[in-house]
Amino acid sequence: MTELRKRGGGGGGDTDSAAENISDKETDGDDRLGLQGDADGECDGDSKADTPDVPPSTADTDNTPQCLNKALEGLPPRWKNYWIRGVLSVCMISSFCFVISFGPIALIVVVMSIQIKCFQEIIDIGYRVYRSYELPWFRTLSWYFLVCVNYFFYGETVADYFGALVQREEPLQFLSRYHRFISFALYLAGFCMFVLSLVKKHYRLQFYMFAWTHVTLLIVVTQSHLVIQNLFEGMIWFLVPVCIVICNDIMAYLFGFFFGRTPLIKLSPKKTWEGFIGGFFGTLVFGFILAYLLSQLQFFTCPVGFNSEINSFTVECEPSDIFVLQEYTLPAVLQNILRWKTVKLYPFQIHSIFLSSFGSLIGPFGGFFASGFKRAFKIKDFANTIPGHGGIMDRFDCQYLMATFTHVYIGSFIRGPNPSKVLQQLLMLSAEQQLGIFHTLNSHLRERGMLPPPPAHAQ
Repeated sequence: MTELRKRGGGGGGDTDSAAENISDKETDGDDRLGLQGDADGECDGDSKADTPDVPPSTADTDNTPQCLNKALEGLPPRWKNYWIRGVLSVCMISSFCFVISFGPIALIVVVMSIQIKCFQEIIDIGYRVYRSYELPWFRTLSWYFLVCVNYFFYGETVADYFGALVQREEPLQFLSRYHRFISFALYLAGFCMFVLSLVKKHYRLQFYMFAWTHVTLLIVVTQSHLVIQNLFEGMIWFLVPVCIVICNDIMAYLFGFFFGRTPLIKLSPKKTWEGFIGGFFGTLVFGFILAYLLSQLQFFTCPVGFNSEINSFTVECEPSDIFVLQEYTLPAVLQNILRWKTVKLYPFQIHSIFLSSFGSLIGPFGGFFASGFKRAFKIKDFANTIPGHGGIMDRFDCQYLMATFTHVYIGSFIRGPNPSKVLQQLLMLSAEQQLGIFHTLNSHLRERGMLPPPPAHAQ
């Protein structure tokens, strides 16, 4: 309305032209928090002081280790950044491979740690604005809601996948039975605390920050939970999508660094079409080869389960059809080029092509979204946790989008009945219910001829 009032007051074409020429820097100052006053200026008593500039942070400072800076001194800034990013990338990938060797539990801990760090980086941006008013409880409530949402999601996972463990432990039985009610009660307590924290003349900013927290929870916690769900389907469904995004990031950077000439998108001026296209083809080849290697290893292909007899997680199973070599007839065009009529592939390799295509073509839009967010708040990175890379969120902006796609892909094209999961749920039933299901299943199998009829004396 402010803009309409300015245009209406001028009455001439020059006013419209001036309005169209406002720079991004100027409009960001007005629109950063979306808190412009209404036409009468007294809709809810909020003052114009609810639209502050974002205080400076340490996210844009250089925290490169001195030894690395000294070793690279004298290099042009472009090549210095190239080597810093390269060295730190190798260190991160090596650490990731080391964690993988410890199995699914270690990966779950890593995912949760990354989730908490990403949440903290996004919330800190809001907190730097919010604390300038000395308003109470924003940071406390943000972390409280994080605990509530994690309790809900991980409680659902425990009840879903580890029914035998829940059934054996009395406290877990109580928590499982009333899990959703407890979760709602915890959230309701945080909701009431927020209402009690409202301060006159700053209502709009407080509700904005309340929404900020909940959108952050939606982006970070919900999608990290999907990462865990993918992991339980088999570590291959976790590793391949993660590695695809990492590979695409590296390939796009390398192709853009050496061949990039044509800008791709204004939100990320350093991104080029050459990097985008080179990253696509490089990622397709990498994903196809990685899928072939991992499909041969039971450690990666088996769903994660809980063995109540040995009281630990297991990754042992008969490989499903998508991890068994199949023979495929090539199209006529490829037969003429390759001189092959058939080829043996793991079906998962075909699925990897779709995963790689998404990770290369759509996945980068998660990064573009993050770039737009950072430009809105005039920050270079979410934090300065990793020298040359920025914050943890800067590295995982595309991972969350990829995890959501993988979860949807599994649910749409892959997932079938999980015998281990069904058994866990059956063990949570009472003895009478289990016996009733046993008799029903027994009769059903005899009718289908899969079990011999009962002896005559038994009848």
